[in-house]
Amino acid sequence: MLSGKLAVITGSNSGIGLGIAKELAKQGADVVINSFSDTPEDHAMAEKIATDFNVNARYIAADMSDAAQCRALIAQAGAVDILVNNAGIQYVAPIEDFPTETWDRIIAINMSSAFHTSAAAVVGMRERGWGRIVNIASAHGLTASPYKSAYVTAKHGVVGLTKTVALETAEDAITCNAICPGYVLTPLVEAQIPDTMEQYGMDRETVVRDVLLQRQPSKQFATTEQIGGTTAFLCSSAADQITGTTISVDGGWTAL
Repeated sequence: MLSGKLAVITGSNSGIGLGIAKELAKQGADVVINSFSDTPEDHAMAEKIATDFNVNARYIAADMSDAAQCRALIAQAGAVDILVNNAGIQYVAPIEDFPTETWDRIIAINMSSAFHTSAAAVVGMRERGWGRIVNIASAHGLTASPYKSAYVTAKHGVVGLTKTVALETAEDAITCNAICPGYVLTPLVEAQIPDTMEQYGMDRETVVRDVLLQRQPSKQFATTEQIGGTTAFLCSSAADQITGTTISVDGGWTAL
């Protein structure tokens, strides 16, 4: 379906980003995976994707908190047909205690990076007459929770950026959409479960249902494969007229 297309996925050496990279590769796209590290394991991950899916795959290190590196990632990748802005970090604290430097870093990585990569990528997409930008926002791009001021602000900003870019590219065969996941079962979330069980004195099933998935009506995690599949759909011809919108993959969270 995506043979001959090149996809760049930011923040993709684990979790949701890696799941998206694998799904796009499964659909035939060549992929560039990315994070701020530059280890043999990172490059081996790209090599494995290339072998598993018979595509070209590379790892390019870039710090998404740095505007110049965001734009350099796109330049180094080449003719980017699909851009998935996935990089993100989280920090939880009351607003009066929220460290200024942490606020700045979250805004830079979770929101501003999507501006810089999109601005760099859209030029070539226009020249080639086709493009897909998929921003991984969050249920917190549509609603809010206490103690997550920077994350919620950034994800709301990503949704706004999505709509603006979609309008600017509406006549260029380029689409821009946002996926808004709820809780997704990633290695990071999985690692948090034992500590949460100990904190609340609950078994795994109760912690998952009543603590982690308290706001997710389905009481089931979304999976990285589901987010990857949704991304692949948005890159397909079936989604040619879907632009400037959000798709929630949140088990009903934002329906409440």
